[in-house]
Amino acid sequence: MFKLNTYLLASLLFVAGANSLSAQEVVKKADFDKPSTVSSDKIFGDGKEKVAVHEGNVKITQGTLEIKADRLKVSAALGKDKEIFEATGNPASYTQQLADGTMVVAKANNIRYDKATKTISLKGNAELYQNAFSIKTDSIVYDILKEQWQAQKNTDSQKQVVTVFDGAALKKTKEAIEKQKEITK
Repeated sequence: MFKLNTYLLASLLFVAGANSLSAQEVVKKADFDKPSTVSSDKIFGDGKEKVAVHEGNVKITQGTLEIKADRLKVSAALGKDKEIFEATGNPASYTQQLADGTMVVAKANNIRYDKATKTISLKGNAELYQNAFSIKTDSIVYDILKEQWQAQKNTDSQKQVVTVFDGAALKKTKEAIEKQKEITK
């Protein structure tokens, strides 16, 4: 009888754990079920080429995902939900709340968001902050859904990839959360 109850309890805990993982996945993917919105000071569009260029105080939002830049080129030639957003700024920035409630914050001179693959490519003075670490280098590719990154220096660069583990990075992500809350009020 004890073995049967232990088995039932273990099964219930497994099912409860599986349901909580599904809830986390829903939170993570909820951003991508929302529409993408772009605001800017001015826009130029070309319907035949399926390209739009936004300039001045550019802000892209999709759920908690936010990219800010000076200039943005949106290419929609590949079709719906396969748009490519190429943002430039001094620097351009990206923030997004993750499924566990923490924030990922990134900055670079150029940020490319591929909506189909859910990846962010950072080039030029690239920085990525997540939890209690930060990465600084020439370029970083960040897979949003997998929360995985690859960072590397340019072949002609003297800079190496620098990773720092400390509370300052965590403080920056918390500051970004607070700033995000103030902006959305």
